Amino acid sequence: MPSNNYLRGFIEEIKDMPNRKTAPPIRPIERLDLPPVEIITLDNGLPVYLINLGTQEALKLELVYFAGRPYEQKQMVARATTSLLKEGTRQHSSAQIAETFDFYGSTLSIPQSLDTANLAFYSLNRHFAKVLPLLTEILTEPTFPEQELASFILRNQKNLREDLAKNEVLAYRKITELIFGESHPYGYNSTPETYGALNRDDLEAHFQRCFTIENSVLFLSGKIDDKIIGQLNKHLGQLDRKGRPTMNVLPEIPRNPAKVRIDHPGTVQSAIRIGCRLFDRKHPDFPGMHVLNTLLGGYFGSRLMANIREEKGYTYNIYSMMDPMRFDGSFYIGTEVGKEFTENSLKEIYHEMDLIRQEPVEEEELAMVRNYLLGSFLSMIDGPFNVADVVKTLVLEDLPLDNFSQMVEATRLTSAEELLQLAQRYLLPEKMWEVVVG
Repeated sequence: MPSNNYLRGFIEEIKDMPNRKTAPPIRPIERLDLPPVEIITLDNGLPVYLINLGTQEALKLELVYFAGRPYEQKQMVARATTSLLKEGTRQHSSAQIAETFDFYGSTLSIPQSLDTANLAFYSLNRHFAKVLPLLTEILTEPTFPEQELASFILRNQKNLREDLAKNEVLAYRKITELIFGESHPYGYNSTPETYGALNRDDLEAHFQRCFTIENSVLFLSGKIDDKIIGQLNKHLGQLDRKGRPTMNVLPEIPRNPAKVRIDHPGTVQSAIRIGCRLFDRKHPDFPGMHVLNTLLGGYFGSRLMANIREEKGYTYNIYSMMDPMRFDGSFYIGTEVGKEFTENSLKEIYHEMDLIRQEPVEEEELAMVRNYLLGSFLSMIDGPFNVADVVKTLVLEDLPLDNFSQMVEATRLTSAEELLQLAQRYLLPEKMWEVVVG
């Protein structure tokens, strides 16, 4: 039989349990700040942004070179060079590199970016010193083996042929080409011929010109101590390739939007893309447009989703998005619908754009969008690796670190009148390119 002490303890425990019938209080997010970021410089001048957070013995090291499309001397060479860095060095084959990383529970990935070449390296703290020399070797002695390059070309040509059978891929390629121009770094499209024209000398030249200390920045996040910093300086701090590449002169961007139809027989759906050139994150209208885009089509409760999916049933998914790059940016709306719903879907998309230009959003709807975005900001600083991604975005796009707090504040304070003015300035049908593939 339970003792009196046991029963008293049980009763006290029950008293402390939350009442499941009463919802927890809802508190508004008043302010969000980035956790502390320390900036150090290694022996060779390489800047390092340290995000020292978390309790797990794990690290993420991301090295970024300004070596993307705006710095190419031949189309697709930036992607090929970055992709083949880990496919062999003077001392290790691609298989040996993969086996070593796998043995120590580490990974090396190549995140895709138009503006930069990124290498994201994950490691346990206790193995960091064992795998960092191999990462350094990859950054100093890549050989770009002919066989690996040939495999890269064939693989991407095959993937491209498969992708070109998809309406949504054709529509995306066409809208970006129209917005920026077919010769612009943000507008040109890969073809089997551009892949086939690559050779090892192209990759080696791009590597020597762009993968330099003066053209790079490093982000380290996780549980960091002096021993980790010492290892970083011992290896990456001794890299010595100098130089800073000159960026290409960006061509003029087309200014006369039009409607384009691409027939794709044998498909049952049409892919729709409607968009225009916009701006990068430094533009003063970016925070407000971020809110406006979310309201229009940037989350599941958006106006486009409510009308064209929920009410009309024309599509499973429709969205709008802003795509900011380092030197420019774009806005577009995308969906795939049954061919019989194409014209009605276009009509409803423009109808929603008209409404958002003509009538101020009601406070209840705006509050929902604000809360959604503030929750998204909160998740962006949940954990060291997420914080590192935020810091990386700000640094690479020449923004101060307190821009994150400014975005949060702007989201909280953006008014219905400001959104109306932004819609009247940017969401104009005469500014929009329209692409339908199907």
